[in-house]
Amino acid sequence: MVALIPQAAIDAIYRAESRRILASLIRLLGDFELAEEALQEAFAAAMEQWPRDGIPQNPRAWLVSAGRFKAIDGLRRRARFSASLNAIAAELEEEAREQPIGEEIEDDRLRLIFVCCHPALSVEARIALTLREVCDLTTEQIARAFLVSPATIAQRIVRAKQKVRTARIPYEVPARSELPERLDAVLKVLYLVFNEGYFASSGESLTRTELSGEAIRVARLLVELLPEPEAEGLLALMLLHEARRPARLSADGLAIALDEQDRTLWRRDLIEEGEHLVERALRSRRFGPYTLQAAIAAVHSEAICPEETDWAQIVGLYDALLRFDPSPVVELNRAVAVAQRDGPAAGLELVDALLAAGDLSNYHLCYAARADLCRRLGRRDEARLAYERAIELSKQEVDRLFLERRLASL
Repeated sequence: MVALIPQAAIDAIYRAESRRILASLIRLLGDFELAEEALQEAFAAAMEQWPRDGIPQNPRAWLVSAGRFKAIDGLRRRARFSASLNAIAAELEEEAREQPIGEEIEDDRLRLIFVCCHPALSVEARIALTLREVCDLTTEQIARAFLVSPATIAQRIVRAKQKVRTARIPYEVPARSELPERLDAVLKVLYLVFNEGYFASSGESLTRTELSGEAIRVARLLVELLPEPEAEGLLALMLLHEARRPARLSADGLAIALDEQDRTLWRRDLIEEGEHLVERALRSRRFGPYTLQAAIAAVHSEAICPEETDWAQIVGLYDALLRFDPSPVVELNRAVAVAQRDGPAAGLELVDALLAAGDLSNYHLCYAARADLCRRLGRRDEARLAYERAIELSKQEVDRLFLERRLASL
């Protein structure tokens, strides 16, 4: 009797399991392109056989096994054109006999993340490869999010795969001794992807929810598979910022400053989850810059109104962050916090010192901060010049409109 399995059931399994299956096939076949082809052939076989035989008890293992042997069969068929393909097929067939599909496929997603974020790849290549292979975004979706052509993204992905192959990057979770450096590369990619989704660097839209959403999804997966304190800290940072998303834009699409947001719109569920992760990471005593940034976001989240923000604690956290991550941008954020704690004159002195040093001379947010502090001090002409420079340097349409509105208010 034929088992009536709707197409929707197979589609649901594809959505839930395809990235895990691909990760396992990459490990078993040792090649991205071969694994992607095998994934498609495995699901084609499922669409043919499952309506007749029923869905197997372990569909993921069935699909991994089917994909593996479809790839071997494909290499055998093409072997007449290349003797090397015959040797590869024979090697894979021998491995298939010696290594049946087992429980290790649960770890393959973590292995894939570390391969896609390997330090041997450029940062741009890591981002593109992670979004394509781990998150299953199409080349067009990635290109649209980063405002580049699909051809550019496709080229980055092809080169990244070639680099993985030629550099013989191992498909494995790093040893404990290598973990800090390798994990930092993974966290950096997720941080950059989230930031681009939460505050787009250019374009007409302030946010790109598909990017920040994917960064959170992969960060959750990373914490689930590898609960390291800094991974928890980064996830906390993402959640605490994501909680503010409903209050960040006005009805007409303009940005709303943090101290003007309707905090009743902030998502308390994400805030509570983020605060729990921050506390756990801090208790470990093995935290780093992401956890400290999350702690700063948590202090903001605890204040039911701007006036209740504990700016002294925030300045102290920025002092600690500067020891981990000394950078002009962190110093700028600290200067803004000092202005809230000690007054705008104290903050302006720090901002002017940063501009004099030259590192932020083309950073629009530094001029935006100076403009705001001059406005608060009543130095309207200086504020106007600083706003004009910030607008000139900004590449973000919504951000530019926000600054133009501030300038007009003078």
